[in-house]
Amino acid sequence: MNNLNLISNFAEFKELKNIDKSTMIGVLEDVFRHAIQKQYGTDENFDVIINPEKGDLEIWRNREVVADEDLTNPVSQISLSEIQAIDSSYEVGDEYTDAIGFEQFGRRAVLSLRQNLASRIIDLEKANIYEKYSEKVGEIISGEIYQVWKKEVLILDDEDNELLLPKAEQIPGDFYRKGDTIKAIVKSVEMNNNNPRIILSRTANQFLERLFEQEVPEIFDGLITIKSIARIPGERAKVAVESYDDRIDPVGACVGMKGSRIYTIVKELHNENIDVINYTTNPQLMIQRTLNPAKISSITIDEEKKTASVYLKPDQVSLAIGKGGLNIRLSKMLTGYDIDVYREIEEEDVALTEFSDEIEGWIIDALKAVGFDTAKSVLELPVEDIASRADLELEQAEKVVAVLKAEFEE
Repeated sequence: MNNLNLISNFAEFKELKNIDKSTMIGVLEDVFRHAIQKQYGTDENFDVIINPEKGDLEIWRNREVVADEDLTNPVSQISLSEIQAIDSSYEVGDEYTDAIGFEQFGRRAVLSLRQNLASRIIDLEKANIYEKYSEKVGEIISGEIYQVWKKEVLILDDEDNELLLPKAEQIPGDFYRKGDTIKAIVKSVEMNNNNPRIILSRTANQFLERLFEQEVPEIFDGLITIKSIARIPGERAKVAVESYDDRIDPVGACVGMKGSRIYTIVKELHNENIDVINYTTNPQLMIQRTLNPAKISSITIDEEKKTASVYLKPDQVSLAIGKGGLNIRLSKMLTGYDIDVYREIEEEDVALTEFSDEIEGWIIDALKAVGFDTAKSVLELPVEDIASRADLELEQAEKVVAVLKAEFEE
């Protein structure tokens, strides 16, 4: 095997893996110096010259000319008689340099050298991938779906690097097919048994934030800032935005003309419903905005405990809570307040807590959790609906109704 063949073989490897020239030279020199040390016991008096452009590699050995009787180390010295047989002009004390060919290493040594070089290049490529994606954490990337498994999806980037989208990072309802292009955010990068493991996410709040940056130039330019995000992936999200320019309506800019900007984001997120809210430092106003479309009658806030009691007309309670409790859950997440919703008690109505002697506490809590906090609010609905909404047995709901009706019959 000659020098040119070995280097050109790995020049192709370099081209495929996109390793920079200086790094490749360093790896080649290091590998060949290791081979020289193994063959000769030292590499101190050897020069390794690499020209990656031409695919040339040369190894030169430098030896001191010594008198025949003074020869003690044939690796670093050459006898006067031996050198004069080659060139009679050399004298004791001169330095003689000769080229070392691959044939002097032996076939097994050359094979070992090739394997070592291939291994080093692969390790270097893994390190490059790790470093590249470590710098991309928090950024959106696009890739092609290569394999769909039960617990994760394998995605290839434009350089065929393998990326993983675990089940927990997938939006519920997403459907993946091999060959499709997908967007996701780089969530984390780690080394696992010397292999880079790149984890993507479509459920992270930051993914939604980056989508807004892509679709809303004012956010990308810093004129509008996303202050906070609350999200239940695939279902609903609330995004609080603030403008640093009084001339810019942050909500309108994010939604776009006829909803054009928000529509693109919603489509990417599998029709996730997104509420864009004008941020304010006033907690009462902020809670009011997050509970939209419900119209709030009054709010009582405890700053120290970070709790809020919200009072609404009976017909507004279900709007504040939202389908499946999504609206109030997201409001709590976005504002950081533990929000309790109360129905304004009308004349001759009685709070459910007044019946704690006759109705078990957990049943009262279950009713309140779905918006039933007064006797009349419960009695407005059929027994079957009460049982269904509060997740009660029909018999339990009937008992509750009987107790409440008795109160008003008296």
